[in-house]
Amino acid sequence: MTANNPLSAVASTVVPTGDHNRERVTMDVAITGSSGLIGTALCRHLEQRGDRVIRVVRRAPQPGDDAIEWHPERDEIDAGGFEGIDAVVNLAGESIGARRWSTEQKRRLIDTRVRSTTLLSRTLAQASRPPATLVSGSAMGYYGDRGSAELRESSAQGSGFLADLAAAWEAATEEASRAGRRVAHVRTGLVLDAEAPALTRMLLPFKLGLGGRLGSGRQFWSWISLADEVRAITWLLDHDIAGPVNLVGPAPVTNAEFSRALGRALHRPALLPVPKLALRLLLGRELADELLFASQRVLPEVLLGSGFAFEHETIDAALAAALH
Repeated sequence: MTANNPLSAVASTVVPTGDHNRERVTMDVAITGSSGLIGTALCRHLEQRGDRVIRVVRRAPQPGDDAIEWHPERDEIDAGGFEGIDAVVNLAGESIGARRWSTEQKRRLIDTRVRSTTLLSRTLAQASRPPATLVSGSAMGYYGDRGSAELRESSAQGSGFLADLAAAWEAATEEASRAGRRVAHVRTGLVLDAEAPALTRMLLPFKLGLGGRLGSGRQFWSWISLADEVRAITWLLDHDIAGPVNLVGPAPVTNAEFSRALGRALHRPALLPVPKLALRLLLGRELADELLFASQRVLPEVLLGSGFAFEHETIDAALAAALH
């Protein structure tokens, strides 16, 4: 991978949508990663509002299933299933923090994002009746460790494995973009939900009164509630927005502030700091430094500029929604 992302210089664009009072037309939306935390919630949300959801799955669809089969590890996909649908949301990818970053694990993280997205992008580019829109996954890891600098969609790519991974992930959509599909890259922050792996791992020590900041606690964490993550992806389906879009709440906090807010939400103290060395030994130095100690003060400039309104604007509101 290279640190030079060919899409990094492309600003997100917002095109007026015309009459906002007209009746909304329902859509047919294909979703990869539909069984994950975000994918499951998004499928439910779209179906509840009347859209047709087609799940892109790694198995043969059963009779009556609204599904498209693919096997990206073998570069196999049912291309015909994408003909005539309106949009695709690409959320496929192995969990970043699922296990230590061995060489083999890094390769899995790359393949489950870059290889699968390349296959999907090529399929959409070659379709005769293609989806007009691709909303494709990315991550705020694109920005690397940037201290207290405010990071917007126009900010340059940072350094490190996660920055390179996010850049390659976004670049993998190039074929679809060149073929005229509208492509939005969702640079997602820390998603807050009771079932989100990152938050789940924090809950037990905090519930036991053993929680606290990680390391110095000065690193910025940019977060978003699961509800707002789903609403933001839906917003991108409904509005003509292309390029990188930061899916984070409007008020990033330091890890120390996050820890105090989590303590308040659980009615527990948050006084016991976790040494950086201990987490490096537990997770591996590179993973711990990039996932827990990197400082990313990311702002949702494109979302706010397009008129999106957050349901959970503060860390306290987001944690309350996640936990209660």
